[in-house]
Amino acid sequence: MAFTLIRTHKNNELDISDNGKEVVLNGWVNSARIMGGLIFIDLRDRYGLTQVVFDSSEGKGIFSQAQGLKKEEVIAVMGIVRPRAKGQANPNRKTGEIEVIVKAIEILGRVSALPMDMDENAQVTDETRLRFRYLDLRKRTMQKNLKLRHDIKMLAHEYFSKNDFIEVETPLLVRSTPEGARDYLVPSRVNTGRFYALPQSPQLYKQLLMIAGVDRYYQIAHCLRDEDLRADRQPEHTQIDFEMSFVRSSDIMGFVNGFFKKIFKDILDIEMEDAPVISFDESMERFGTDKPDLRYGLELFNITDAVRDSAFGVFNAAAENSGVVKGLVADKEFSRKEIDELTELCKACGAKGLVALKASGGKIDGSIAKYLSEDEKREILRLSGAKEKECSTVFIVADDKSTANASLDRLRRGLAERLGLVKKDEFRVCWIVDFPLFEWDNDEKHWSPAHHMFSMPKPEHIELLEKDPGRIKADLFDLVLNGTELGSGSIRIHDPDIQKRVMKVIGLDEKEAEKKFGFLLEAYKYGAPIHGGMGIGLDRLVALVAGLTDIREVIAFPKNKAAQCPMDGSPNEIDSLQLKELGMKLDIDKKK
Repeated sequence: MAFTLIRTHKNNELDISDNGKEVVLNGWVNSARIMGGLIFIDLRDRYGLTQVVFDSSEGKGIFSQAQGLKKEEVIAVMGIVRPRAKGQANPNRKTGEIEVIVKAIEILGRVSALPMDMDENAQVTDETRLRFRYLDLRKRTMQKNLKLRHDIKMLAHEYFSKNDFIEVETPLLVRSTPEGARDYLVPSRVNTGRFYALPQSPQLYKQLLMIAGVDRYYQIAHCLRDEDLRADRQPEHTQIDFEMSFVRSSDIMGFVNGFFKKIFKDILDIEMEDAPVISFDESMERFGTDKPDLRYGLELFNITDAVRDSAFGVFNAAAENSGVVKGLVADKEFSRKEIDELTELCKACGAKGLVALKASGGKIDGSIAKYLSEDEKREILRLSGAKEKECSTVFIVADDKSTANASLDRLRRGLAERLGLVKKDEFRVCWIVDFPLFEWDNDEKHWSPAHHMFSMPKPEHIELLEKDPGRIKADLFDLVLNGTELGSGSIRIHDPDIQKRVMKVIGLDEKEAEKKFGFLLEAYKYGAPIHGGMGIGLDRLVALVAGLTDIREVIAFPKNKAAQCPMDGSPNEIDSLQLKELGMKLDIDKKK
């Protein structure tokens, strides 16, 4: 059937000023109500809803067609705009004052039985939503999320272009240089036995662009990592990636501050201040994490020195064995059941237990209070700040530094949720700087890059590369929004000798370094500018601005937790002919 009723208006455009106008609307049947000789249909498209009316007095043919319409069928209607009956206007809808009395209809797309409930608030499993993603995306909330993603991308293009950046696309088929996460590999048909990798980030190419004199590069880049999934992680993600020449870290952070101010002003009409700068060491001491949520207090205190000689053996042992005794205070008295639940949060992070003390009227009570001296109690009250509070609970963890911090970070977040301290419509950004360049890998027994191996050590720490790698701080900076890391950046190494020394610390000898990164090391020899940049996670940014925690809600076609797509069935098996063309055979244990 020929499609003749081409729309003249979208479903959010008509108002009372269009009274009497002949219009054509296209869209999906959102809902239908039959009231005697009238059928009211809410017609939906991406832009909104319009009520269209089929009147039996206009002709039985059109009316009978409307009677057979099902939800989600696609139709085109021609009709006349008129005001709604008195008292029937819908103030919550842009088109709520009018309706369209239908004179002609074309049914463009029929519907079989729907495999999922299309109501916005219906409870549908994640697997069903992903299996029928093209239906899920019709929902108003998903359309809104996709539009928000588009708006933020457009703001990025505008902001970067106005600041002299050039958008440059980097390759998707690259050399495999695994550094942390596993690469996705692509076999080459024309180079049998050889493989490309899909890029985990454009890191090396954007540095090469700086050497090429591009000066300011950006792109909205697809990045792929073969890693275990969670709510804020997908095998493929998108980042706003950029690099700048002849800059300091403060220049990059100032530029990004301006970008975020623009996003929050233009999208949410929120005036953002410059993000405060917190050192890595300070963040770990105050919050137990390098991704602090600044929307609430509950800051940590350290009583290690105060209880070093304590009669309570758990405190004493931690202090004497290079561990820490740290805690936080909450303005509430908790039940035994609640304390047990909070203890389990800490144990899930490796802590052996959680001490809970009641602080009231300048005194401390609790199961271990009898083991604490009066001086120790006074110091706990002073350092925790509980002395000034009428009644509160002091929580303490004694363990190695890493475990204590991780446990208290989890406890802090858990308490904030329980006490209603998290304001969903508040946004607090901060910079975390001066990260360690290396971290010790206990399993492999060697140093690994804390972020990546191309970050410049602090100038005063370069001499420690061969002496004490664990003490080296790098010119690294992370952007954190509401406790979520949005992006990571650094000033890059531009001296090939320093780069080789860094590679040597992590176990890459000169031969291996040349094999994996020879093209970069060679490029350094021909005049590399001081440069730096970062990648900002677009998926996470859009999700947080939308008030969401799961990035799948802002990605059109995401994978499930097994890195599979229930809709198209990927990853799928490859037939023997394709494998033969690639010069490959599979050797898989089918029982596994």
